[in-house]
Amino acid sequence: MQDTKKLEKLFQKKYNEEIKEIISLKGDGSDRTLFRLKNNYRTVIGVIGKNKKENIAFLEFSNVFKKNNIRVPGIFSENLDNNIYLEEDLGDDTLYLWASKIREQEGFSDKIVEMYKKVIAELPRIQIIAGKDINYDLCYQHIEFGKESMMWDAHYFKWNFLNIFYRQDIKNEKLEQEFNLFADFLLEEPKDNFLFRDFQSRNIMIKDNEPYFIDYQSGRRGALQYDLASLLYDAKANIPQDIREKLIEEYIFQVKKYINLDQKKFKKYFYGFALIRIMQALGAYGFLGSVKNKPHFLGNIPFAVANLEIISDKFSYLNDLPELKNIIFNLCFASAYKNGKIYL
Repeated sequence: MQDTKKLEKLFQKKYNEEIKEIISLKGDGSDRTLFRLKNNYRTVIGVIGKNKKENIAFLEFSNVFKKNNIRVPGIFSENLDNNIYLEEDLGDDTLYLWASKIREQEGFSDKIVEMYKKVIAELPRIQIIAGKDINYDLCYQHIEFGKESMMWDAHYFKWNFLNIFYRQDIKNEKLEQEFNLFADFLLEEPKDNFLFRDFQSRNIMIKDNEPYFIDYQSGRRGALQYDLASLLYDAKANIPQDIREKLIEEYIFQVKKYINLDQKKFKKYFYGFALIRIMQALGAYGFLGSVKNKPHFLGNIPFAVANLEIISDKFSYLNDLPELKNIIFNLCFASAYKNGKIYL
């Protein structure tokens, strides 16, 4: 309650107006708390973030994106001493919700595909153009998506998904060796651009039929493939595979407007980044669903496992990781999800 009073004071100081209504907004996996602040004249989003470094990263990255004409929320006022700020209200329609409404009536129609193309046209501008202006020293978790981040994601998958749900034997020493080999393989790709880190359909807002981007505060330097994989293999978005393939081609076309790109090499590593992203997501679903007691996250697991099956057929390097390949095989073909519970 005390924190909302601070938001009210910040609003009053900025606009010299009283607030008529404060509405708590449902967060997803974030520890930040968000509120919609309203009166007869305006509505803004008030954010309370306990991690000052995270707040600084978000605010500074927002400034960079705005300067590069990337559609992100405007920042209206901030008080970093109290870990609060006011930002533009972009409405309630995430890309996921927007597409779901259309999908109920039309399936995954051309209208949805065209919106994804709009998103994909913006992604290289975020990664390559705005990425040149990012101060990576402000990254509050890791400066780059390097081996430390990759190993963290692999272990997150093991600790918060396999250790909770997987009931078959794991050769732990062998799996650890393969995690290292997998990370070394991915590190063959340059990590020269901005990596959004959580570029998925709930972090893209649709306003006036245009995509806006939020929740990039965990960004860091990394390879181009990761964010595209996050978008296209976003579990619950459940994009048909043939459309994913077309959108990969669209992304390559857009990137070539800014830099030279070896298409064959890009695809060689793309499915590896898709795999590590899905592993991280499964770890997150296990942690949030079971540890944090947010059971709705468990409903994402069947979609993520279905994506694992697709990736296992496309990522040839997985043949060099037999223990991980065996685990993925068991997850895909020896698992079931019934009545909110996972059976392996």
